[in-house]
Amino acid sequence: MTLLTHLFGKLANAAALLLAVLVLNFCLIHLAPGDPVQVIAGEMGGASAEVIAELRAKYGLDQSLLQQLFTYLGNVVQGDFGYSYYFNQPVLNLIAQRLPASLYLALSSLFTAVVIGTLLGVVSARRPNGALSHVVTVLSLTGYAAPIFWTGLMLLLLFGSVWPVLPVSGMADVVNPKAGFAYALDVATHLVLPSLTLALVFIAQYSRLARVNMIDVLSADYVRTARAKGLPERVVIFKHALRNALIPIVTVVGHQFGNLFAGAVLVETVFSWPGMGRLVFDSILRRDYPTLMAVLFFSAVMVIAANIITDLVYRLVDPRIRAGAR
Repeated sequence: MTLLTHLFGKLANAAALLLAVLVLNFCLIHLAPGDPVQVIAGEMGGASAEVIAELRAKYGLDQSLLQQLFTYLGNVVQGDFGYSYYFNQPVLNLIAQRLPASLYLALSSLFTAVVIGTLLGVVSARRPNGALSHVVTVLSLTGYAAPIFWTGLMLLLLFGSVWPVLPVSGMADVVNPKAGFAYALDVATHLVLPSLTLALVFIAQYSRLARVNMIDVLSADYVRTARAKGLPERVVIFKHALRNALIPIVTVVGHQFGNLFAGAVLVETVFSWPGMGRLVFDSILRRDYPTLMAVLFFSAVMVIAANIITDLVYRLVDPRIRAGAR
């Protein structure tokens, strides 16, 4: 099977999966308790029966559930994800405004977690019974066990009150707005705490995974042969051993992309980060069905895309996969 054929197969499976996600999201959200029209009427300070009926007709909520489902699927196929009940604008506009912030947070957290976690795992694997290895293990277990929201609140308290050297809220300084490189630097500074909070849990997982894989790889015959040939230790570690130890980590990275977005809901709420996680939180509170369904759909798209990319990278990293596919 060629790489192109493999990719087309993956894309066909992804399209079927996304259709199932659309239907499942619609059914679960509309069957959940709560009435968006009553929420809108409550925020208006109350409404008569006639106004409530007009709102139901305006948003198509007076139709049967099956009619609403087919209308929704037809609109999505045409690129129309509906109109937000609460924000009073097309849902796609909301997604376009919030998606970059979520991507900044998710990708920076993932990069931090993979790099730091892998390095800690490599360092601790060189001397599995040494003091440094035990320290890394304790820190890893602590980081993994601590709830994300608790870690975020502790960092917010530390850097908000005790040692105020980093901004603890928002994506940029709204009092003194900046432009150009100064704005990019401002966003990067605001990103430090949310990104670190989200990365800590995954640093723990990657360090444990890298440690176990490196211990196995370092005991392999080809590594002993490389050392017997007199190669420097850094060449043995980073050129011969680490590449094979990275293969399981590459697989886990793709699978954990969805967990990143789940954790981002809490992190964005704690640090008032204007991403899709906060949009989900606000949409659930206000029963904003179109916005909630669109955010979940695009989250599914990103997770599926991450898995496809991971699969392709896996084939590039491990020659045995390519050989087996021929």
